[in-house]
Amino acid sequence: MDQTVIPFDLYRMFVGEQPLAFYGEILARTLIIYAYTLLMIRWIGGRSVAQLSMVEFALVIALGSAVGDAMFYPEVPLLAAMTVITVVVLINKLLDQLIVRSDRIKDLIDGRPIALVREGRILPAAVARRDLGLAEIKAMLRLAGISNLGELHAAYLEAGGGLSVFRRPAPRPGLSLLPPEHLLNGGPPPDKALAKDGQTCCALCGTLSGAPIIDTRTPCPNCGGKHWQAPEWPLGHGDQPPTKGIKPKD
Repeated sequence: MDQTVIPFDLYRMFVGEQPLAFYGEILARTLIIYAYTLLMIRWIGGRSVAQLSMVEFALVIALGSAVGDAMFYPEVPLLAAMTVITVVVLINKLLDQLIVRSDRIKDLIDGRPIALVREGRILPAAVARRDLGLAEIKAMLRLAGISNLGELHAAYLEAGGGLSVFRRPAPRPGLSLLPPEHLLNGGPPPDKALAKDGQTCCALCGTLSGAPIIDTRTPCPNCGGKHWQAPEWPLGHGDQPPTKGIKPKD
């Protein structure tokens, strides 16, 4: 019959059933496994540490189990843990070599970049293929320093999760990414649907259109949205007030 567990037994909670000398073994185990793991990761090279692709995520998960168990479980031999670490690292090294030598294998393992924005409008296919919401894409663009879709020629979500943006040489009016409703302490959303030149844009994806699309209540041809608002000039361009630190041209 199993020994009855006494709730809130502080000695059991903090020390356990092992003798106190076992903590010296834990220290030795930790130093050995940590040093060996660090040596193996150093052998992998800088590519894995810098990019942390799908292969590296699998590496981290596998190493986490092998390294952690060997540090404090007395029934796990150090050689067994070191064997697991070695095999996992060798598999990762092999996959790295295959990825470098073959674009097809790289695309299969790491995935491929996907276009998020093209010519100032968000592409609905990107939302569906990467399970991203429009609000998420707009937040990613704001983090990249984009305040208006009119600034963009294209934006790509890289396989590793990074965002690549390519600005237009000459920005044009587009959907602002900084409306009040995006702020926790913002005001009411703008109710202006048309710009001075009669242009409007989809409030969801930024597709530009003329005034008739509002009169006919036609959905956006790009994303199907039915909300329209006036396109705005990027800050510092056109008839928008320049941002602080930007001197007006003579």
